[in-house]
Amino acid sequence: MEEGEVLELYELHYSDLMAMSSDLTAHPNQLNHDLSTPSPEERRRLETVRRRLLPLARKLALLDNDQRKRILKECGLGSDVPLKNPDRKVSSFAMQLKYTEFLESGQAIYTPCSFARTDLDADNSCLDSVSGDDDYKNLADVFKELGHRMMQLGLCLAQVCDKAIGGKELEKSLLESGTAKGRLIHYHSALDNVLGKETARRNLGSSRKMGNAKTSKGYTLLSAERQLEHSAFVENGSHEKLWQQWHYDYGIFTVLTAPMFLVPSHLSENGITSQLPSVTYAEECSYPGGNSYLQVFHPNNNAVVMVKASPESFIVQVGESADIISKGKLRPTLHCVTRPEKMDYLSRETFVVFLQPSWSKTFSLSGYNGSQHSCSRPGSKDLKEHIHKMVPPLSSRLKDGMTFAEFARETTKRYYGGGGLQSNS
Repeated sequence: MEEGEVLELYELHYSDLMAMSSDLTAHPNQLNHDLSTPSPEERRRLETVRRRLLPLARKLALLDNDQRKRILKECGLGSDVPLKNPDRKVSSFAMQLKYTEFLESGQAIYTPCSFARTDLDADNSCLDSVSGDDDYKNLADVFKELGHRMMQLGLCLAQVCDKAIGGKELEKSLLESGTAKGRLIHYHSALDNVLGKETARRNLGSSRKMGNAKTSKGYTLLSAERQLEHSAFVENGSHEKLWQQWHYDYGIFTVLTAPMFLVPSHLSENGITSQLPSVTYAEECSYPGGNSYLQVFHPNNNAVVMVKASPESFIVQVGESADIISKGKLRPTLHCVTRPEKMDYLSRETFVVFLQPSWSKTFSLSGYNGSQHSCSRPGSKDLKEHIHKMVPPLSSRLKDGMTFAEFARETTKRYYGGGGLQSNS
């Protein structure tokens, strides 16, 4: 990507979004009553919840496998990535979120959970180490609180889009699905992976020979630094550029928190502190270059652009199902997550809610001509070819009369299955 190609997203205040959907006909389950505009106090709390939840992605990712497995089970979370793979770029912790939890009850969606922590509203510039289980005591409640508000945002946006394109198909499709999937995501730094391997090695050594000083003493950042050059993130002397490969989401909307970037708190302007027993402390840092490092392919300009968003905002991406349901009026977002160059110690945290149709939803291609356009402008041929080598065309994954379940299964197969375009990514 050429330096300077930045996309500043159009920002819509929540109250304005609510106003745009407020004159729509009320849903039988009192949808419009429940989709209330958050008060200033609620907005402050949601930002606090975001800043408390996102660092837990890193904490969970860096736990040993047995402890993490137990905590995930207690919190009702699962994962769709191989968490035992020490070379993984991403750790994801998922939960199904139900619309009935805040729609059919007739109660307001904003139901704040209680926290065991007394410093929730304190300055979180320096985040705690991976330690005891208290940090995770209310993880499920925090996950649901933020997830439900993001589901609400998606429903509001579906109402507005339905009003613009005609009908109520998007909102109906979301409500008929009954659920959305929330994912708490940690994008690993190169350092994370080196440390993960060292933790596994020490645990193995400790189990084989208890009291072995060589395997039980503190591991320093200097020794980790020496291993970075051998990390799986390094190829031919340069780090891989992407945390997540190019792809389209196949649901309706994907609602994301703006990311949080973390660095080990003992990194200073002068480099690394060598005499620390742990590297699990982290602190939030400013956006590198002021960017989110979410990249999108701009279909009108045939160019890759870096997304710039304020840290307190939510980002909404359009999925392929919205494209199909709207007969091409809504374009899906081709995107990836890129890694900042020469920042081996930087990790990225985000929370994502995937809004999709019901698995039994049937797609009709009548009146749909597709909106995933090819690139024809000069100067972008090489980049376009590289991206589309990684992205299976929609025509290879979608057939008239397919259910959403069949479409999702075929899409996953074409991306990641045996012989898929990203099966080795």
